[in-house]
Amino acid sequence: MAKITFVNRDGSETVVDARDGLSVMEVAIDNDVDIEAACEGSLACATCHMVVDSDWYDKLDPPSDEEEDMLDLAFGLTRTSRLTCQIRVSGAIDGLRVKLPDE
Repeated sequence: MAKITFVNRDGSETVVDARDGLSVMEVAIDNDVDIEAACEGSLACATCHMVVDSDWYDKLDPPSDEEEDMLDLAFGLTRTSRLTCQIRVSGAIDGLRVKLPDE
């Protein structure tokens, strides 16, 4: 189990308890966070893109080459951007903060 904070576009926060093994994208969808996730986690789009809090970015496993390629298509890309379909929930990410991009 991990607690994840989603920072919404309006600055409000959605704090949820997430089950191990799910992707952060699945947790966002299950908790009505405003992401599209068009490819449903198949790493074929960038619509689950979020900006990881800088304190957390280096604690996550690095993005794969495939994820990096998809991130090139994301709007509002930053140095700490990730596709949430590629981040798995575990106790190691307890306290993770991610922000929806402005666009």
